[in-house]
Amino acid sequence: MKKIEYTQEIDQLSKQKAYELYDSGTIHQLEIGTTKGLQAIHHYLFNSLYDFAGEIRTLNISKGHFRFANALYLKEALNAIEKMPETTFEEIISKYVEMNIAHPFLEGNGRSTRIWLDLIFKKNLQRVVNWQLVDKRLYLQAMERSPINDLELRFLLQNALTDQIHDREIFLKGIEQSYYYEQPE
Repeated sequence: MKKIEYTQEIDQLSKQKAYELYDSGTIHQLEIGTTKGLQAIHHYLFNSLYDFAGEIRTLNISKGHFRFANALYLKEALNAIEKMPETTFEEIISKYVEMNIAHPFLEGNGRSTRIWLDLIFKKNLQRVVNWQLVDKRLYLQAMERSPINDLELRFLLQNALTDQIHDREIFLKGIEQSYYYEQPE
């Protein structure tokens, strides 16, 4: 299994790209809720940092004691996830959890899928997550347990939804929080 090290330089450069994704308007041109859209987000954030930016992984990966979807079956899993409904909050969370289990990239999955999630919420519910209201420890614990039961995750995110879907500050502060989640303790 492949391990890619986190560095502050990569963190800062990709965070800057996340800001540019919003400020350039490119974020409004992405496919929403699709693997292609997620790949475009990942590519935008990491294209100058990783040679695999936006590419579906062909290697198996894990985090802690959890093995993400086997690379051999990943494309089929992503096709199934893409077809999942996303009309209600619960359906969107289920789709997000499945995409997290798939973990389609070697690195940068969390940062990319949180943007992907917000785009789905924005399109279908006219809401986004105010990530500043989501505690890092509680979020990471909820994500760890979400493959078995996503109730904690639903509770955390439901209570952080806002209708300020066009607020640049909400997006930028959300990016700050998203990157904070990825920093090693």
